[in-house]
Amino acid sequence: MNPRFLLALTPLLFTSMAFAVDCDNASDQATMNQCAAQQNAAADKELNALYQQITSRLKSNPDSKKQLVGAQRAWVAFRDAECKFSASGVEGGSVYPLIYSNCTTELTKARVQTFKNYLKCQEGDMSCPVPGV
Repeated sequence: MNPRFLLALTPLLFTSMAFAVDCDNASDQATMNQCAAQQNAAADKELNALYQQITSRLKSNPDSKKQLVGAQRAWVAFRDAECKFSASGVEGGSVYPLIYSNCTTELTKARVQTFKNYLKCQEGDMSCPVPGV
């Protein structure tokens, strides 16, 4: 590899290390926005993992799986619309990403809890749409 190419990449390595974010001590809006986005991504990742577990359990019941897919799509649309409304007072401002991300994170965490409850239903619980393992 060309040494000049490696030398040209050196600033990129230091730049990415310089942007390691300390979310516990975030004091500027850009950092707070970035931290809120990271928290939202983590909640979304957990939600997606639980969703995959539920769809796996529903593989033998295509009607229930179809209902889950429809419910999840409707929930995502609700979450996005609700958070857009919730953050509308600061739309166009630098704090908008923080307010919007915090809203989506909280609603996603609530959905995560719902999914966790579905996954731990007791056998014979007629009110539970997700069969146990």
